[in-house]
Amino acid sequence: MELNTSNNNRKMIVIHGGHFSSLAGFYEEASHVLMKDADWKVGTLDGFDDILYGGFGVIEGREEIDIIWKESEKSKEDLGLQPTQKFYENKIRQGKPFNIELIQLKLDELHKGKGQTLFDILVEIIESHTNITLRLE
Repeated sequence: MELNTSNNNRKMIVIHGGHFSSLAGFYEEASHVLMKDADWKVGTLDGFDDILYGGFGVIEGREEIDIIWKESEKSKEDLGLQPTQKFYENKIRQGKPFNIELIQLKLDELHKGKGQTLFDILVEIIESHTNITLRLE
């Protein structure tokens, strides 16, 4: 990822799908750019969502942000069906504090071809922030 300020004073964050091939790699990338001078690192989906609210790291608040995800097709594959299944299976194996029933439902939906992949979840998290515009490239 890289951070730029565009001409219209919107911060622009670039996610390079070529820099990672796993969810852990995505977290590392997000931490590197979004949490530059902070001690805190992104390590969960909720944590990624939290930093997008701003107030710490490079996002100061509800400012307008552009996120450009380059090589998004590679990321879509890297964070697709199989990695998502493993992600859910690991949570089920770990048990508490995870809601095993909910995770099993998500895994079942995935097997039926209806569930969200990790890529879909990350896109949804970004798009849930109305001050952030996401562009997949």
